[in-house]
Amino acid sequence: MTAALLGSGRRTPPGGSPAGLLDLAAVETVRRRAGLRPAPAGPRPAPAPEDRRPPLPPPAARRLALLLAGRGEAGGGAGRRGGAPDLAELLPQWLAAANAHGYRAPADRLPALLDAARARTDLRADALAFAGPRALWLARLNPEWRFALRSRTGAPAGPADAAAVRAVWEEGLFAERTAALGALRRRDPAAGLALLSGTWDTERAEDRLMFLDALREDLSAADEEFLEQALGDRSRNVRATAAELLSALPASALAARMSARARAAVSLDRTGSRTTPHLAVEAPHACDAALQRDGVTPKPPPGRGERSWWLTQVVEAAPLADWPAHLGGREPSAIVALPVADGWRDDLHAAWARAAVRQRDAVWARALIGAPADPVPEGAGDPARLLTVLPPAERARWTAGFVAAHGLSEAFRLLGTCAVPWTPELGRSVIDALEIARDAGSYPWSFSGVMGLAERCLDPAQADRLAPLTARAEEPEPGARGAGGYWAEAFGRLAATLRLRAVMREELRPSSAGDGPGPAADGTR
Repeated sequence: MTAALLGSGRRTPPGGSPAGLLDLAAVETVRRRAGLRPAPAGPRPAPAPEDRRPPLPPPAARRLALLLAGRGEAGGGAGRRGGAPDLAELLPQWLAAANAHGYRAPADRLPALLDAARARTDLRADALAFAGPRALWLARLNPEWRFALRSRTGAPAGPADAAAVRAVWEEGLFAERTAALGALRRRDPAAGLALLSGTWDTERAEDRLMFLDALREDLSAADEEFLEQALGDRSRNVRATAAELLSALPASALAARMSARARAAVSLDRTGSRTTPHLAVEAPHACDAALQRDGVTPKPPPGRGERSWWLTQVVEAAPLADWPAHLGGREPSAIVALPVADGWRDDLHAAWARAAVRQRDAVWARALIGAPADPVPEGAGDPARLLTVLPPAERARWTAGFVAAHGLSEAFRLLGTCAVPWTPELGRSVIDALEIARDAGSYPWSFSGVMGLAERCLDPAQADRLAPLTARAEEPEPGARGAGGYWAEAFGRLAATLRLRAVMREELRPSSAGDGPGPAADGTR
């Protein structure tokens, strides 16, 4: 070591020369890597749990190997653009489709699936669900996969026996405890609540927050007492979540308190010089301890006034069903149409929009979002979130009308709320809008996000309709130079992706496996 540090010119190395010193270092390295003192053998890992789901059809198993490796049939990399489909975006679709069929992952692909889920959080839910209970078993053996043990996705179904549930709850890992609580909650909501209540005070704040999510399923008045107690939790996030859940119970005491505060702040005013009724707003002047206990955050975000911040939190937690009686028996659409005095309209409508999303009230969402051909109303909240409250068919129909009226510049998030594959009406609307943008000489790069979304969401049956658009079009003047070639390339990639998605869908059909579900193709039992 001394000779290596000082140099062979100042200290004669043991090997007699610099080359001899390197030889000795190489020998010592091998010695250190290979040598191991004899020791008692450690315990063998428990066998992996059985996964009784049917195996993948062989063509689908081969496709999974290609997608995980990021290769197409011809070996093209996932990062290469041009006319080649983006394999990085096809993997999430493939996993979702495989889960819909109820297949299990091949055992020899579990490491690659866990690596993919570790690298991409957007894949985790579907990748861990597809990998199943064996992924959790494997994750215990590799520290790099420990993320799976704290994920609720891919966790095995909770035990049915009461004693087994108690044992898992007291001794299991977080994912196992969450699975046990969720399964018990679905079978017996009262028993699930009792299980959570028993250890609530000893749980970590972040775990308490996650466990509260289990109460969203079958939330009922029976949960109110527990959630009222959680309003006094030492964690601000837990208090806020408990208040949110209570506000989703229209008959809860918290909902009644918020309704009284909201109705005191917003009233129908027929006085003054106005010839038509309008809404008058008197926002809270202080955020006292009672408001804070009910989930109102006292400090507003930067750029937001305190009173408007407190008002919107109160209104969004109040039951929407109480407003018609308070405002002269008007329907939600008529209430939304009322003028609002003193510049409070945007704050009030935004709060109602958040309440519609929280309470899943389609009537109020429909009133606030308006007609698709109308300009996007100011202060009506996020149209994309309001759309999620509407039934899927209505959501797609509204978005198709919006795209037809306004184009694609503001439609990206709206399109993301629609069920996949898009309906024929919505698919036609998007393709028509893309063609109009191309013919108008628009910058093609501005629509790359919508193009990528179309690759994932268009019905594969639309591929043939794209054939005329894959030819290079003339570039209008003025326009982006080289745009014609880009548009042709993008439409070609879109058509190729749709055809590949159609092939993948056929590969996943049980009939393509020959005799259907049977022994695993990977040799496992």
